[in-house]
Amino acid sequence: MSDSPRPGPDGGPGFPAARPTPLAAMLAVVAAGGVVGALARAGTLAAFPYRPTAFPWSTFAVNVVGCLLIGVLMVLLTRVWTDRPLLRPFLGVGVLGGFTTFSTYVLDVQQALRAGAPGTALAYLGATVLAALGAVWLGDAATGWLLDRSRAGGSAR
Repeated sequence: MSDSPRPGPDGGPGFPAARPTPLAAMLAVVAAGGVVGALARAGTLAAFPYRPTAFPWSTFAVNVVGCLLIGVLMVLLTRVWTDRPLLRPFLGVGVLGGFTTFSTYVLDVQQALRAGAPGTALAYLGATVLAALGAVWLGDAATGWLLDRSRAGGSAR
């Protein structure tokens, strides 16, 4: 691949041609991030165990916090860290993908149902979806707002 600049959208000077990220590097950073995220999740779930009939607050918290951080990360990757091709696979797919655990969420719902706690299962089922979506939106909106204010030189009055 050539390092010569590509023309810009208006035909004027452009940017240097992007080099593709090697697949091996991509897989390595996803794996490394996944280890970090999974260990953080496992530590959280081990520190805060729950009975099958109780609301699984630790899994709920892991998923909601992970979704909030995904919202923050996507804004930062698209507006601040645009030139770091391995950051999204490391942090987004690896760390946060390993940290969040929607497979455990589904198992928790199933265990609550089997343990005779359909109300807990239903509350957890709905609350997780709503809180996770809300957390992604909040992370995205708050980070975008903070970036806009910092770039405009604004301060709270």
